[in-house]
Amino acid sequence: MLSQARWSAPDGRWTEPDLHLFPQDGHRYEIVDGSLHVTPPSGPAHDCAADEAVIALRSAAPPGWWVCTRLGIEIGPSSLVPDVTVLRPRSAGGIWADPADVALVVEVESPETRRYDRLLKPAVYAAAGIPALWLVEPGVALSVYTLDGAAYRRTHRVEGAEVKLDAPYPMRVGLL
Repeated sequence: MLSQARWSAPDGRWTEPDLHLFPQDGHRYEIVDGSLHVTPPSGPAHDCAADEAVIALRSAAPPGWWVCTRLGIEIGPSSLVPDVTVLRPRSAGGIWADPADVALVVEVESPETRRYDRLLKPAVYAAAGIPALWLVEPGVALSVYTLDGAAYRRTHRVEGAEVKLDAPYPMRVGLL
């Protein structure tokens, strides 16, 4: 008989240290305003689109820029893990990034995360002042957003041919 790991929920809000209680089982554990959010493991289409975003971003990155997968961002009482994060040169580093070091976050949608990726996470990223967001619908479209005041404004929707982007740095990108 296999022994199950036991844990208990905190008495109050969930915090970043609580995330270390969970196994590395493919699920994504995140905290939004002290509440735990769990998404199931991603599928092949999701993983392929995230890999394509990393390749596109890394191939265009100037020296000193970092393109990271599943790097957490600590935003006040929230701890989110984008699919891809681009850090500015001279970023502080660490297990959890400071939003001030983040130039771009990329979220790859799946049927299980679509509303979370389109509605909740962008609101948290925008409130933290992260200047750019890409939302990827694998094999369908890449939507590019720029922070405009307190919310994101879509500047491009890529459904096929490559487009030239200026942020987070000059590059050409097509459908992912």
